[in-house]
Amino acid sequence: MNKVYPSAADALKGVVADGQLLAVGGFGLCGIPEALIDALKDSGVKDLTVISNNAGVDGFGLGKLLETRQIRKMIASYVGENKEFERQYLAGELELEFTPQGTLAEKLRAGGAGIPAFFTKTGVGTLVAEGKELRDFDGETYVMERSLVPEVSLVKAWRADKSGNLQFRLTARNFNPAAAMAGKICIVEVEEVVETGAIAPDEIHLPGIYVHRIVLNANPEKRIEKRTITEKQGA
Repeated sequence: MNKVYPSAADALKGVVADGQLLAVGGFGLCGIPEALIDALKDSGVKDLTVISNNAGVDGFGLGKLLETRQIRKMIASYVGENKEFERQYLAGELELEFTPQGTLAEKLRAGGAGIPAFFTKTGVGTLVAEGKELRDFDGETYVMERSLVPEVSLVKAWRADKSGNLQFRLTARNFNPAAAMAGKICIVEVEEVVETGAIAPDEIHLPGIYVHRIVLNANPEKRIEKRTITEKQGA
């Protein structure tokens, strides 16, 4: 089955809608589905709840959707690089559900594995645990976390075959496999598409059963969040 669509806009057509719960892969600006986010912005859908480790930066990645006020709520673990995010949150214009980073990853992984909830010690005794079930195991207190099953996942991978088998590149893998597994519908942006069978089975990082649509973006921008140059001594 060829899952490749001619454009990001075509890949989103008939799938995204107002008020949805979406998961978006990436960590900082590494491994984010740039073309799919742009197409989501252009689609005009609104009142979205978005699961992502962070929310891009001002004017790039999910930051674009914040500027157009298409995101109603963020479920995230880090938001320190986005001034518009900060402004909207402090002004009461944006809902925020802070989730510890490891817990966020596990909520997506568990959702993709069909596990409705799990217990973790992370967050016990803090605001994270407020309103959640607590239970003792072997003399230790744990908090119950519900898994996440987004209606749509937008994911970035390096390479895909036409059946949707994926390869990720280095740290750009980050949250992408978990987001892909959790989504009821998974749309993947890749830099290269090859024929089915061209990727050796042992080199597949995520099987195509989790992937529904693919779009090619051969030349993504790949911004660097903070460029640091070390001056050589005596230079």
